Amino acid sequence: MTAYTAWVMGTARAKTAPFLVSRHDTVTGALLMHNPWNQAFPGRVGFVDLDGRQSRWTTDRREFLGRGSLAAPEALTAMRPLSASSWAGHDPCTVQQCELTLAPGETVEIVARSAFYQASGAFGFRDQLQDGMALTFAMPALARQHLLRAAGRQFVEGDVQHWWLPHSGQGVRTRISDDRVWLAFATATYIQAADGTAVLDERVAFLDGPPLAPEAHDDFAQPWIADETASLFEHCARALNQTLERFGEHGLPLIGTGDWNDGFNRIGDAGRGESVWLGWLPLRTLRLFAPLAEARDAPEDRALAQRWRERAETLRLALENEAWDGEWYRRATFDDGRWLGTHDNDACRIDAIAQSWAVLSEGADPERANQAMASVSRHLIHPEQRLALLFTPAFDRTAMEPGYIKGYPAGLRENGGQYTHAAMWSILAFVKLGQAEQAYRLFSLLNPINHALTPEDVARYRVEPYVIAADVYSEPPHVGRGGWTWYTGSAGWMHQAGVAGILGIRREGRRLIVSPCIPDTWPGFSATVDLEGSACVIRVERPSEDRPAGATLDGEPLPDSAFEAWLTLDGKPHLLILRLAERGPDPAWPGAVPRTSPTPTASADGGGS
Repeated sequence: MTAYTAWVMGTARAKTAPFLVSRHDTVTGALLMHNPWNQAFPGRVGFVDLDGRQSRWTTDRREFLGRGSLAAPEALTAMRPLSASSWAGHDPCTVQQCELTLAPGETVEIVARSAFYQASGAFGFRDQLQDGMALTFAMPALARQHLLRAAGRQFVEGDVQHWWLPHSGQGVRTRISDDRVWLAFATATYIQAADGTAVLDERVAFLDGPPLAPEAHDDFAQPWIADETASLFEHCARALNQTLERFGEHGLPLIGTGDWNDGFNRIGDAGRGESVWLGWLPLRTLRLFAPLAEARDAPEDRALAQRWRERAETLRLALENEAWDGEWYRRATFDDGRWLGTHDNDACRIDAIAQSWAVLSEGADPERANQAMASVSRHLIHPEQRLALLFTPAFDRTAMEPGYIKGYPAGLRENGGQYTHAAMWSILAFVKLGQAEQAYRLFSLLNPINHALTPEDVARYRVEPYVIAADVYSEPPHVGRGGWTWYTGSAGWMHQAGVAGILGIRREGRRLIVSPCIPDTWPGFSATVDLEGSACVIRVERPSEDRPAGATLDGEPLPDSAFEAWLTLDGKPHLLILRLAERGPDPAWPGAVPRTSPTPTASADGGGS
């Protein structure tokens, strides 16, 4: 058996190959590789191993390939043994071989696993803020730490580095429009879980650097730490206020060179295109953050809260008046005023995130919100193919030029395939609408293990079934094939969708709250949560004649608890039993249509709502 690995350890192999140094570790047998000239990540060492079974190796690509190719390397075609050499100054690679002799019927497993390569090793501003939101349940201190780290990557003007290198602070300044909103959204999420606003008073310095030139989309540079510092509250307020300054003629936020979907980098690059999705995100964020501003001592903060509430209502009206397409919400406008995400488009007629966030924002008209998610079920969720598409149709033979997304083949990554990150938001939207059956069906569809239950499934999916794939392809001949694994923000959102959404287990400070949204076919579930020194056993059951709906905590009945119950994390063990009455919509959004109300029937190709 032979395992071959090409090494880069920098931005491009042609630039770094002359500087890579390899060596053989005599204790483990692993081959080690490092780049002593990499100033951004000094001292980092990569390794490759064959589970200790390797007997021959080389780090010389020429020795392995000879006059052959990767399809037919000369070391294999000529049966030439490898020299067990490792040094610097040659064309670097790592090759390891082991010999196996199998008896009839014997099987041997050899580990040689790797992840996709990410050149920069950077923090993504919005990416890691969203990851941190999933940590607020079990590790709020880590989430808090990252909030302050991210605030420190904000420029004095209010915008932020889209991504940055942690060692040097170098990063890219862009016109991508949603980054700065996530700082306030993630901060509000942390405060809700940690039940404390002290973090808002933590002081963090800003960055300073040249603004983007008028004609530039982005700029990779080394900013410097500004003399100005401010509280985390001021960082969030400055980001929100800058967002509210950048609205277009329809009263919607400017999309810039991309909102959540970076591939839409040409929709609004002239400065006039608007985003519907980016209307829903700040609408929700303003509603979360206004009470935090109102509770502060300074009169100017209370005045700011009132201004944010007024702007939120203005934004809500603009979304309802301009973005509704009859059965779903549109996605964006181009610089020239053309709509994207409308029924007469030949690509991207309906986009999932404009619908899910209409619900998650709690700002959409309730009937429209239900209709929008019914359209998601009808047009974007395909149970027979086990896919939940980001939008449909893909950009292919269309005159529209949305950006680099069109460079992807149809059905791959953001271009009309399943983008799992977005699909998790649809689960949470179904939960908020009280549509437990649909939420769970979609969760099961997205669960990677369900893509590898048979040999045929494995051959179709072709990636690891124990981690989330960022995307799953939707066009022949690759329908159902998994894409980029490991490197995805979907995992944190899947945790939230499953635990906080369907199981309904969340925390607010020292309170553990259980508010499930489970299908009628479930008899219940049990869970054990160890948190803040409390070992909490949770049992959710269906009521019966002799055991009516309600809850008990450590054997004592709790009042008014047919849908939700909670306990105090006081360092003691607890047993919480909740006999669940039939659940309607999220009680935090009383205008939503109950789950038992009629909803539109889906067509045969899209599943039910």
